[in-house]
Amino acid sequence: MDILKMAAAIEPPNEEALREAELRQENLLKPMGSLGRLETISIQIAGITGKVKNAAGKKVLYLFGADNGVYEEGVAATPQHFTRALMENYASGKKCAINVLCAHCGVELRVVDMGVKDGVGHPNIDDCRLMDGTRNFLREPAMDPKTALTAMEIGWGYAKEAKEQGVDLVGNGEVGMGNTTTAAACIMAACGLIDPEGIVGRGAGLTDEAFSRKKAVIGEALQKYRLSPEDAVSILSCVGGLDIGAMVGLYLGCGYFRLPIVADGVISIAAALLAYRLNPLIKDYIIPSHLSEEPAYRIAADEMGLKPVLALNMRLGEGSGCPIMMQVVETALAAMNDMCTFGEESLETDYREDITM
Repeated sequence: MDILKMAAAIEPPNEEALREAELRQENLLKPMGSLGRLETISIQIAGITGKVKNAAGKKVLYLFGADNGVYEEGVAATPQHFTRALMENYASGKKCAINVLCAHCGVELRVVDMGVKDGVGHPNIDDCRLMDGTRNFLREPAMDPKTALTAMEIGWGYAKEAKEQGVDLVGNGEVGMGNTTTAAACIMAACGLIDPEGIVGRGAGLTDEAFSRKKAVIGEALQKYRLSPEDAVSILSCVGGLDIGAMVGLYLGCGYFRLPIVADGVISIAAALLAYRLNPLIKDYIIPSHLSEEPAYRIAADEMGLKPVLALNMRLGEGSGCPIMMQVVETALAAMNDMCTFGEESLETDYREDITM
């Protein structure tokens, strides 16, 4: 498949459905705009699906795991073998955060190995390994462009699968030691930024020395590659990760197949930004969940005009914001679907004619 050609074919939201959804919201028995983001979320989903009333009965979160060669530069404090261990725990249902949140919120969790070092080999993990971890991007590009495109195609395939299986709402997550480094590098490159100060965060926690090293590594790599903000594939192949690549494809596929997709934290939003560089229409299919504590998150979200709904001081990753946000989405859809209107209750609305919001 030519994923770049397919991405270019993503269409804008359905204007008629948007108008009908806005009209219904205006006529629900409440002050106009009083349900805030619950209203705009339900309207957004109407534009995606082409229907005013929608459900979120079937929800799936795809979690992509991959190791990153830049880890060897000392940019992460957690031992690299934790990537593999966490993947095994997710697949075994051993009550990691994402397992508990997905179970509580009624979300199916799918775990995908995109390039965990030495592999995982668990029966509940989809083996889509493209590399034994990426290369160290300070020394050489993380992957070649063909591998980057293949990672995107794998993510796209999961969006296609979700559509075929009748999934209503998609989420994404990741795991991989060092991937806040790759995410920050991708965001900076896609925004044309070189100086990491005030943009790069501490990820899962770093000493001051390691934090300084992390910023220096990203800054040096971006100076080395001089990437164009519009060239998402080069950004991904030079300083990205296989997990990010799969999520880029998942976003694009959800846009193509007209599925709403919930974004998680900084790694998830980095992938969203690269997808946005390939087709800006993708932002209309993305529902941002929470404002990550990682400073690069806000830069990426602002670049796309996305405003996260939740502020929970989270910075875990794994897709942990998605199940929580999916419950908010379900609430938004319930209000749209089930509330009565002024007309149904025979109540006048002429008093609202001169009201401004």
